[in-house]
Amino acid sequence: MLSALAFLTVVGGAHPPGRTTLRWFPVVGVVIGGILASVWLSADAVWGPAIAAALVISADLLITGMLHFDGLADSADGLLPHLDRDRRLVVMAAPDVGAFAVTVVPSVLLLRWVALAGDTVEPLALVGVWAASRTVMAVVPALVSYARPDGMAAPFLAGARRSTALWMLPVAGLLIVVEGFGSLAALSTALVAAALVVGLARRRVGGFTGDVLGATAVVAETVLLLGLAA
Repeated sequence: MLSALAFLTVVGGAHPPGRTTLRWFPVVGVVIGGILASVWLSADAVWGPAIAAALVISADLLITGMLHFDGLADSADGLLPHLDRDRRLVVMAAPDVGAFAVTVVPSVLLLRWVALAGDTVEPLALVGVWAASRTVMAVVPALVSYARPDGMAAPFLAGARRSTALWMLPVAGLLIVVEGFGSLAALSTALVAAALVVGLARRRVGGFTGDVLGATAVVAETVLLLGLAA
């Protein structure tokens, strides 16, 4: 648990990832979603939905250390332009930000704010949203090859299990209770969007990277929020 917290958030201390780290990703998603739901409820009572939405987004960036949005930015710069495979990996590893990231990241942040500021998504649904995105992150390594055999995620990817996908059952149950059966369509759409991101990475760099996992989580969350807000 602590190693998953350390990998996905700014807390958890210096716990190196191990073979069981990925199995705790959905639990960390539940924790993050619970914190964000609390922020939303508290802020909405004081300032209303527009400011509450901004604070929820800010809280997510703070809790995760902007790690996943960094992955979204690097993935946009590496996967979207016309480059060869090796060049894409170099671009994704570079610390600077390119034009594709500058376009994609603000657009995603705006979409997340619009989805939340409409005040149609129940706060408790955030638990399901963030648990779903972390479940996706945990399952992808069990289905797709790692594009960087010597990358920072290599030591714990051997612990990836397809069975972690079973977390989607309680996630779906929670969303149905909170948002109704229409939430299943939103969840399905989010999973398709995540699969498209991973599919693009597999086609262009031969598999996933840590940045791709981050981008996949952000895309899944955003699409699911938009679906629930519809």
